[in-house]
Amino acid sequence: MPATIICIGMAGSGKTTFVQRLNSHLHQKKTPPYVINLDPAVLKVPFGCNIDIRDSINYKKVMEDYNLGPNGAIVTSLNLFSTKIDQVLSIVKKRSDSFKHCVVDTPGQIECFVWSASGSIITESFATEFPTVIAYIIDTPRSANPSTFMSNMLYACSILYKTKLPMIVVFNKTDVRDAQFAKDWMTDFEAFQDSLRSNAELNDETSNGSGYMASLINSMSLMLEEFYSTLDVVSCSAYTGEGFDDFLKAVDDKVDEYNDFYQKERDRIVQEKKDKEKKDKDAQLTHLMKDLGLKDKKKAASGAADKDEVDVLSDLEDEIERDEKAGYEHGLIDLEDSEREYTFQEDRTGEVRDEEDASEVAKSIQQRYQQAFESTAKTASSSVAEDIAKYINGA
Repeated sequence: MPATIICIGMAGSGKTTFVQRLNSHLHQKKTPPYVINLDPAVLKVPFGCNIDIRDSINYKKVMEDYNLGPNGAIVTSLNLFSTKIDQVLSIVKKRSDSFKHCVVDTPGQIECFVWSASGSIITESFATEFPTVIAYIIDTPRSANPSTFMSNMLYACSILYKTKLPMIVVFNKTDVRDAQFAKDWMTDFEAFQDSLRSNAELNDETSNGSGYMASLINSMSLMLEEFYSTLDVVSCSAYTGEGFDDFLKAVDDKVDEYNDFYQKERDRIVQEKKDKEKKDKDAQLTHLMKDLGLKDKKKAASGAADKDEVDVLSDLEDEIERDEKAGYEHGLIDLEDSEREYTFQEDRTGEVRDEEDASEVAKSIQQRYQQAFESTAKTASSSVAEDIAKYINGA
């Protein structure tokens, strides 16, 4: 099976140039790779792509249609592309006999790919079908600062535990600065401490060797010491082509590591996921059958189910026929022959009055209303007259 190399790196780390140099290096060795571009916002690609996301998705149109910014449009483009990842994999499978390496270039906005749902779908899809290796590209001259170096290492750590795939840390741009200092920092804790202290003596705005930041970097360097032991570190130059043989050798080693460890772990995780889904599905089906008053066929065959329960309406009819033949009553009512019985009495004169009684009751009620009205009116008029007399006499 061909090895899939997913190149991930910060913007400006030389990731696309690295892919171009790797492509030309493999062509020089007469083993041309299968190249996939997943950056929808790039204007020009310095290498030939077998599959290009720009052929199926228009990045600027996505920004206009969905009213998005640059990063949102990249994420949306990757989401749209990930819906067709099965077709991409089928194309790669058909041509897998003609190449040994499949190189995937990702967007420079690293968070848009690594921490998005589409990035996880694409990565896991390739890792399920092919041995997959993550190549994390680092800008070597920028990593000369201890704090920047530590930030890159934390990114590498998070990507490793997010993807759960073999990783190669590639220190690029070694034609500008040699990456030996970074390798020493990863293998010798005291060397990193010395560099941190010397950086503190500069007393400029880039210094992070004292105070809270120094304590934090020291703690992280101790924490990442075990993490460094699981990484393969390669230094190369995408400009001159130096170190790419070492990178290909590291890829072969990581493919063996993938087949020995990661493939088994991924198979175990996939199997556990399938078992969990099956268990949840069976539980939902059991609850549904219980709510509908149905029973499990397997349990019924083994005699574990209740004999009074029925599966479907046809089973109910069969039981009725058996009971009638045996002389038992099944308790159902024949609606045609049945007569409805009423419980109230036929003589309901106490509830309903005739017309004469109704008229007399109405007259008596009217008389009582009239008497009450007259007495109230007389009382009110007399009280008003008394008040007026008192007011005149008092005046």
